[in-house]
Amino acid sequence: MSYTIKEIAQALGATALGATDLEIDSVAEPADAAANQLALAMKPEYAGQIATGQARAAMLWDGADWEALGLKAAIVAPRPRFALAGLSAMMDPGQGWEAGIHPSAVVDPKAELAGDVSVGPLAVICAGARIGAGTVIGPQCFVGADCRIGEGGFLREGVRIGARVQIGARFIAQPGAVIGGDGFSFVTPEVSGVERARETLGDQGDVQKQSYARIHSLGSVTIGDDVEIGANACVDRGTVRDTKIGNGTKLDNLVQVGHNVVVGCDTLLCGQVGIGGSTVIGNNVVLAGQTGVGDNLFIGDNAITGGGTKVLANIPAGRVMLGYPAMKMESQMEVYKGLRRLKRLFADVAELKKTVSNGAESH
Repeated sequence: MSYTIKEIAQALGATALGATDLEIDSVAEPADAAANQLALAMKPEYAGQIATGQARAAMLWDGADWEALGLKAAIVAPRPRFALAGLSAMMDPGQGWEAGIHPSAVVDPKAELAGDVSVGPLAVICAGARIGAGTVIGPQCFVGADCRIGEGGFLREGVRIGARVQIGARFIAQPGAVIGGDGFSFVTPEVSGVERARETLGDQGDVQKQSYARIHSLGSVTIGDDVEIGANACVDRGTVRDTKIGNGTKLDNLVQVGHNVVVGCDTLLCGQVGIGGSTVIGNNVVLAGQTGVGDNLFIGDNAITGGGTKVLANIPAGRVMLGYPAMKMESQMEVYKGLRRLKRLFADVAELKKTVSNGAESH
């Protein structure tokens, strides 16, 4: 679908300049843009690439001299990357799926599907499920018994949602996401070596053969509005109470959220983050890739962790953490600088020892 420069700018709340009746049907990087594409040169360092391509129009940064760049039209936004969110939504061609309920889908007669719901090939929707208006259930998806998915949801291929999961409006799940699998909860008849090691910080006591009994997950998962779950991410159901994900929170690919975890609103959990059971995470938290969080911990609002951080203790609100174990980022960087100096320090100490030794022998 094509849009004029004027239409795009109005939709984004941006400013249209030049030949605003030019039609655009897609976007591209400046060096690769064709005449019918909008070049994305949102920073000055990308402007030089415009001449390499054939773009007639571009999205530029505020204050850019679009005419000097040889363009016929431009869209200028105070915060171009934020404008890109709306632009990408306009230009998204979708997955090419047909609307309606595919003949191969299995929809239980006791499920309730609101108007304009689409169900893809080989999808399964169980009894008691309620699907909100305009929701798209992709191919080979599974929606368990008594689930609720709000309006405007979008489940990509192979999403699995367990029984009794409650999800708000405008939910997005990428391929292979699993919501409502059982928690990883097992217990031994006697106190285990792991429990002893945790209490003693290392001593298991007399290690004996132990078998594990399974604790069933009687809770479910509650997810708010405007939540997105990445590909192959997992959110486990609670043991007794629900695992909870707040409004506006986004999970990246391969994220693991353990049983009974509570995640606040507008929080970002980046790729390969793992969160142990019963941990509470506040609002507007950002956990960078491969952050690991132990169980039964608390992370306050607006906290940030750097990539690869391992959280073994509570984090207060607003704290920026890094390292293993996690410590304040500025402290971790000082430790890292100290480690970098160790080789030189050892050489200096060896030289001092040699000097002292030679001095003693001379006497």
